[in-house]
Amino acid sequence: MIATGIVVEYNPFHNGHLFHLQEAKRQTDADTIIAVMSGNFLQRGEPAIVDKWTRTRMALAGGADLVIELPYAFATAHAPQFAKGAIQLLDALYCSYFCFGSEEGSIAPFTNSLTLISTQQQLYESAIKEAMREGISYPNALRKGYEAISHDTSIDLADLSEPNNILGFHYMQAANDIHSSMIPLTIERIGTHYHDPALPADSVASATSIRKSIFTNESAEDVQPFMPPTSYRLLKNWEDLNGFQSWDALYPLLRYSILREEPERLTEIADIREGIEFSFFRAAKEQTTFQGFMQAVKSKRYTWTSIQRMLVHILTGYRKATREQITDPSYIRLLGMTESGRCYLRSIKKQLPLPLVSRVASLSDPSLLMDIKSTDIYMSGIQSPAPTLGQDYRTPPIFV
Repeated sequence: MIATGIVVEYNPFHNGHLFHLQEAKRQTDADTIIAVMSGNFLQRGEPAIVDKWTRTRMALAGGADLVIELPYAFATAHAPQFAKGAIQLLDALYCSYFCFGSEEGSIAPFTNSLTLISTQQQLYESAIKEAMREGISYPNALRKGYEAISHDTSIDLADLSEPNNILGFHYMQAANDIHSSMIPLTIERIGTHYHDPALPADSVASATSIRKSIFTNESAEDVQPFMPPTSYRLLKNWEDLNGFQSWDALYPLLRYSILREEPERLTEIADIREGIEFSFFRAAKEQTTFQGFMQAVKSKRYTWTSIQRMLVHILTGYRKATREQITDPSYIRLLGMTESGRCYLRSIKKQLPLPLVSRVASLSDPSLLMDIKSTDIYMSGIQSPAPTLGQDYRTPPIFV
């Protein structure tokens, strides 16, 4: 059986995601599509608008056959670590291909970029360090390093100023680092740009614009044309029962988490560095809204995303000491499957290099405990009258 892997967040699952999933299956002639999906907190340092089980149902309805959770330690990390965790899981599941969306639309530029960096590693790393010393944010420092080695070359290189290209490059790099036999494939992104905030005239909108419409209008009704029918129904069901999750809803919990600690204690939290803990402490005392807090702490040194990632770690209590224990994925957490996915799992189960977890009580692991903890904190901020905690223990894998 041919398995093709994809790395997703589905926040929420929309028509562009459906196109990518269908093309991945068609172009690789796959029998099984395996989606490694972030849990309840995402790579941009924000909560998913609906929980991971609702998004799992969206994925299975859209054509995925297996949905595996990307552990919190990787799902909320910088792009290289995010990609490392996802690619290692897809490789452990014996995928023949991994497929990602990109602005580039061709694998050759990514391969060329990897080759260039490997031959100019010293200059590349030196340029990054110099940019960091100048107070430039990490993503822009990476871009500076890339520009330092690419300005004199005539070969076709990936444009690493584009968000999907950046992740695609790191997927390729992660696969290369572990000498994976998976074949990379990229599908050109269609429709609006990744960060476009406005809904377009056609049926393919960015997840950013869909979320902005939902929060601006306080309703999901306007986004229906941009989502497959099942995804939209699941989105509406969640809205009716719980309301959508957001940083605004979680800010009281975040504010309490910051004020409970002395600034010095905040330095124990993952990613906190260079005195930003004092800015967080002051802003938490003074600001009553999340937007006000972010405006008070933003700076040229840190991107909005990197600040949000720090805040997610404060909220969940994810400490540097815990992160040091989690260097690689140590289990395969099954969130959902189709009959095809179940058949594929049966065919490889005895060869899996990592334990397959369908019941979280069956494994004690610091990474899995972090997933369980982050789910409870996510659900604690839900605005429904009685959010249910302990769902990781209560919810079996979804079978369609």
